Amino acid sequence: MNRRTALKSAVAAGFIAIIAGCTTGAGTGRDIVDVASSNDDFSTLVAAVSAAGLVDTLKGDGPFTVFAPTNAAFAALPAGTVENLLKPENKDQLVSILTRHVVAGNYPASSLAGKRGTLTSVQGGGLHVNGTNGVKVENANVVTADVLASNGVIHAIDTVMLP
Repeated sequence: MNRRTALKSAVAAGFIAIIAGCTTGAGTGRDIVDVASSNDDFSTLVAAVSAAGLVDTLKGDGPFTVFAPTNAAFAALPAGTVENLLKPENKDQLVSILTRHVVAGNYPASSLAGKRGTLTSVQGGGLHVNGTNGVKVENANVVTADVLASNGVIHAIDTVMLP
C-alpha cells in the first residue's frame, strides 16, 4: 500500500468516526436521556430532567425533538436560578421550563433549515423557529444540531428558553 492510499484510508476512517460521534444513539437503542447523560455538556439539563421527574417521559417512544440548553446556557442564568429551580418546591416551574424545550415529533435540522415557523412545545406554547441563517428557536441559537437518539433528536442550544 502506498502512502497516498494509506492517507486516504486514514482520512476516511477519521471521517467515519466523526460521523459516528455525531449520530450517537441512533440505531443503538440509546434514548434521549441516555444520549444526553453521556454528554458532559448536558449534565445540568440531565440533573434538571431528573429533578422534574421527566426521565421516564423522555425515555418513552417519542419521537421527540429536544432543544437542549448546554451547561453554559444554564450558567448564563442569574446566580442561584438553577439551584432554586432544582428545589422540590419549585418542581412545577421546572417542569414548565423543561417541557418548553421539547416538541412532539422528529425535526432534524434539515427540516428547519431555510424556513420560518412555529412548533408547539409539549408545554403547549409556541416556539418560533427561524432557520434562514443557521437555526434559531425563540432567542436561542442551535449550536450543535442533530444529536440522534432512538426516540428522537437533540439540538443543543445556547440559551435556556424561559416561559
